[in-house]
Amino acid sequence: MSATFWVWFGIAVYIAVGLGIALMARRRLGVGVSEFFLANRRVGGFVSALSYSATTYSAFMMVGLVGLTYFTGVGALGFELTYLCGMFMMVFFLPRFWLVGRKYGYVSPMELLSDRYQNRGVGATAAILALVFLVPYGAVQLMGVGYLMNGVSGGAIPVVAGIIIAVVCAIAWSSIAGLRSVAWTDAFQALIMIVTSAAVLGVVIAALGGFGAFFSKLEAASPGLLTVPAAGGAWNINMFIGLALPWLFFLISNPQVSQRLFIPKSVTAMKQMLGGFLIFGFIYTLISVLWGFGAHLLVPGLENADLATPKLLSLTMIPTGLAIVVMIGITAAAISTIDSILLTLSSVWARDIHKGLINRKVSEKGELRVGQWVIPIMAIIAFLFAWWVTEQPEGGLNLMIAPLSSAASAGLLMAVPTIFGAFFWKRATALGAMVSCIAGAVLVLVFQLTGERPLGWWPGTWGFIVCAVLFVGVSLSTKPPKEKAEEFIGYLREALKKGNFI
Repeated sequence: MSATFWVWFGIAVYIAVGLGIALMARRRLGVGVSEFFLANRRVGGFVSALSYSATTYSAFMMVGLVGLTYFTGVGALGFELTYLCGMFMMVFFLPRFWLVGRKYGYVSPMELLSDRYQNRGVGATAAILALVFLVPYGAVQLMGVGYLMNGVSGGAIPVVAGIIIAVVCAIAWSSIAGLRSVAWTDAFQALIMIVTSAAVLGVVIAALGGFGAFFSKLEAASPGLLTVPAAGGAWNINMFIGLALPWLFFLISNPQVSQRLFIPKSVTAMKQMLGGFLIFGFIYTLISVLWGFGAHLLVPGLENADLATPKLLSLTMIPTGLAIVVMIGITAAAISTIDSILLTLSSVWARDIHKGLINRKVSEKGELRVGQWVIPIMAIIAFLFAWWVTEQPEGGLNLMIAPLSSAASAGLLMAVPTIFGAFFWKRATALGAMVSCIAGAVLVLVFQLTGERPLGWWPGTWGFIVCAVLFVGVSLSTKPPKEKAEEFIGYLREALKKGNFI
């Protein structure tokens, strides 16, 4: 039988197993908005850690980061490790999100901001940022699946067909049982991701003669890849800061990630979530970068570096069965991220836009219905964006998956000063939050669309500087919600003293 048959067979098995897990999760689905979007805040530590890992590490890693390493060299490792360095903030934010989520019943991070600043406009502003900038981030997950299925099948499966498969699966798994099905399928997918990627890396390293020979051959063939800057100077300080800054604050700026901070069922589960993710993330980062180097040696000369993983998996040295299982693992990673994004965006629209601004008297059942309708709509928008990008000419850094992911997160970065202020600065105001978010986001969009980079600084860098200055300046010039700030921050101070959170 042809390789194409086995690719389709593997996809069918994966979809069947994923649907089975989602349907089992549905049996435990309760009623209400909190149940659908947060699994009633009762997720265990092991599933929380794997779900957080699968949501965070997506097609960006095994397609995007591999391609970035292939194209730019070891600087990609430093860029990605920035995310793990930023995880030190988890020590401060995880218990705070968890505590206030339970006390005040927050469903989305934007609802938290609206309540803390006593202004629904703050949550709505952050919600609009998410709706605008998470679409391209979701789209790159779809692109990764399309490239992967196309490459492993030898071109028999069109890129757009892979994108459609990912869209359908993401809609199904986020709709069947909300976060409960997403979390359970995430755990299944995370295990596939890391085990299969490590297996392929072992085959590649063995084929090149072991780790010593691997790096010797890499140094001989492309010594520039092991230095910074590499690949003709692709890495420089402005590029590094521009790509890494959104990654440093990814934990709190991306709502599909920060919403996960509401779900652990206990303090113990919280600690397991953090520790499990750090171990998973470090291992998966090293595997991805080594894949990029291996692809550079085995399939040199690619114009589109995002095809490095598909081309690597299509080599005869990789057993067909293993290649297909890995393809499924990476597909699982991408779908786990897109369904998490869809679920978060639907909760944001239902809670912060529809209920917050349009119909404040809507029932919980009506709110949930609105959120469920938003899921396919946002999926179709992400599909159209992904389709458009894949139709652009190949080559160049700007339309690669890794830079596109970071560019999308650059817009979400504008909410970071507002989030810091909510938890740590009583003087922060609603007007400061809204003005800074809007001005920073507009600046990021303008610079991204026009390609302008004054002083060589990337859009996210400029946006973050302007946003932070405006947040502080406008807050100092306006009146804060003093009573709520005292209650919110005071409660956290006392609860953190009593609990063993660190």
